[in-house]
Amino acid sequence: MRLGRLVRALAATVFTILLIIGSVRVDVGQQKATPNIAVGPQYDTTHVYVSPDDFDRFVASVLATFGGTTSKQVVTTVTPTPSSSLSQLILTPVGSISVFGYKTPVPYPFGLERTGYLVSDMDAAVSAARVTGADVFVTPFDDPIGKDAVIQLPGGVNIQLYWHTTPPSYKPLETIPENRVYVSSDRADTFIRSFLSFSKGDVVSDDDRAPGIEIGRPRDTYRRVRISSNFGKLTVFVTDGQLPYPYGRELTGYEVTNLADTLAKAKSAGATILVAPYQTDQRQASFVQFPGGYIAEIHSAVKK
Repeated sequence: MRLGRLVRALAATVFTILLIIGSVRVDVGQQKATPNIAVGPQYDTTHVYVSPDDFDRFVASVLATFGGTTSKQVVTTVTPTPSSSLSQLILTPVGSISVFGYKTPVPYPFGLERTGYLVSDMDAAVSAARVTGADVFVTPFDDPIGKDAVIQLPGGVNIQLYWHTTPPSYKPLETIPENRVYVSSDRADTFIRSFLSFSKGDVVSDDDRAPGIEIGRPRDTYRRVRISSNFGKLTVFVTDGQLPYPYGRELTGYEVTNLADTLAKAKSAGATILVAPYQTDQRQASFVQFPGGYIAEIHSAVKK
């Protein structure tokens, strides 16, 4: 009798453990109760750092490749401690870029952040970051046009938050770029859970066997998670870190109407094609390095 009860208890325990293990992926999508502080993807920028000597060449190359306009180039201080940098905003139909060309050494931890997200309320955004598992790497500070802070999500992903005293007004993008984040399998679910809660986003797809050609390893598969939120698109590449160059060096993927035409424009504007076009997951994609060193993925949709 005792043996029977022991077997039944052990079976129940094993079943409970299996339920817990099987529910981990589902739990990733559960979100904490925080406000939606995102403004819109047209207000979110990739942060690109180039030398002052390469600054104008980089801006001209991006404009020639994607089209668009720029803000006025200024020399300013965009950090809470003394520094001086060229600064300019590039507004293209496929995504925005904040360009920095420091004339002084870059204060830590600036230069490690990948993107800048406009938020509707800085205090609420910082609070939400903490609640959802992020570190506040740089506490809020004043800049010439508003406030900034830097947060670090699990997995070491740095994002700058910013708020403007006078809210900007930009027209919607023609296509929304994807923030491309590489994380380890050890931290992937924690990162995804944190970002979903912070951004109020949704998982669009979670593929455990995505084609390895997307990370430069055509014989392998890996896990790819696509997320959509009011901050825009974010793709999580869960890898073992054993990646050939330039995979993992790109920050953003830009969607264009015609990849071949865009690559031709990029080459004419001084960019280098690092990865020749390949087709996967209903897209044709390539990797490009612009003058100054910035690496981007560029892709166009392929119909079924």
